[in-house]
Amino acid sequence: MKRILITGATGQIGSELTIVLRRTYGEANVIAAGHRRQPDADLLESGPYCTIDVRDAESLQQTVREYGIDTIFHLASVLSAVAEQKPQLAWEINMGGLHKVLEAARQFRCAVFFPSSIGAFGPGTPLENTPQVTVQRPNTIYGITKLAGELLCDYYHHRFDVDIRGLRLPGLISYKTLPGGGTTDYAVEIFYAALTEGRYRCFLKADTRLDMMYMPDAIRAVMILMEADGKKLIHRNAYNVTAMNFTPEELAAQICRSISGFAIDYDVDPIRQAIADSWPRYMDDSTARAEWGWKPHYDLVGMTREMLARLAVMLAKPKEDDHAPR
Repeated sequence: MKRILITGATGQIGSELTIVLRRTYGEANVIAAGHRRQPDADLLESGPYCTIDVRDAESLQQTVREYGIDTIFHLASVLSAVAEQKPQLAWEINMGGLHKVLEAARQFRCAVFFPSSIGAFGPGTPLENTPQVTVQRPNTIYGITKLAGELLCDYYHHRFDVDIRGLRLPGLISYKTLPGGGTTDYAVEIFYAALTEGRYRCFLKADTRLDMMYMPDAIRAVMILMEADGKKLIHRNAYNVTAMNFTPEELAAQICRSISGFAIDYDVDPIRQAIADSWPRYMDDSTARAEWGWKPHYDLVGMTREMLARLAVMLAKPKEDDHAPR
């Protein structure tokens, strides 16, 4: 990787991955691209930024050509809950955008990172210890676009020899940027509520168990996979990765160990609950561990401790110096 383009750079993953990539490969060599969400100061001040609609093939190819891009981290996506509200838009961005990125990669010989999701599975998938290769029949438009994206990436690799690598990511937890319409959003929102209000109303049932990962582990997984020797990768695309799994009730109990009196109640959103119920409770990520050495650093205890500490500092900053999500 010498010249990198990140689509969806203002999102939850992109805003943190961009900074790490710039530290690793040089600020001028990592071009952040966003569309609608306003980039924060860290993103704008640390390196090049441009606006791209991934559905615009001409603009995308022009950017790749202009900056001499050799690697694309394609993170632009409509997330699960929003996708159910706007399925046509989700298909246009998630599938149309991916296809245009892969075409640019084919023409300019770029490597590509594509994030899939636990949403690529469905009700017929084994919920416990979900295998790397198993039944995938998602019943949400988000899951359908992720599964179709996995297959399209495989096609471009086998048909055109494009170096494409990807992960099936679980719910992601970050103190820097709030997620934008995902089913696992509660696992971020709860920390803000705990510190500011001492109470949280959760939109999933108390016993809803899902795979989760702290953002630093997710960034590490992306970096390790993209730097791995391609000759040793068998699957290359859509590796199961996970770090921990818990329920809202268990997460709240862990927070209570640090914030006395914190309380959680429930107002279940039937749409997001149905999505969560169709996803695995725990993925088997032994393939990723065997092929490229994946191993998480954070568990529930460590993640909760760091989230509360980091957020407490961030929320205490004066407003003019505050980079908290708005």
